[in-house]
Amino acid sequence: MCRSIKTLRPPALPEEATEEDIRAAALQYVRKVSGFRAPAAHNRAVFERAVDEIAAATARLLDGIEVRGAGAAESRAHGR
Repeated sequence: MCRSIKTLRPPALPEEATEEDIRAAALQYVRKVSGFRAPAAHNRAVFERAVDEIAAATARLLDGIEVRGAGAAESRAHGR
């Protein structure tokens, strides 16, 4: 299923992004950049590696973001 990439941090999401949310966004990004919905067999390994690396970078980004302002109290309530 093709999904649009959505904002993965509170307050845009009511809860923290799950690993599934992060991986879905990474997959959508790799699909968009590569121009392929699914890779050919000879490109599968590089495609999956890119998804894994982008998902890991996204998780690090979300872990490091500090939300300030109106949504900060709500974000702290969710553990951020």
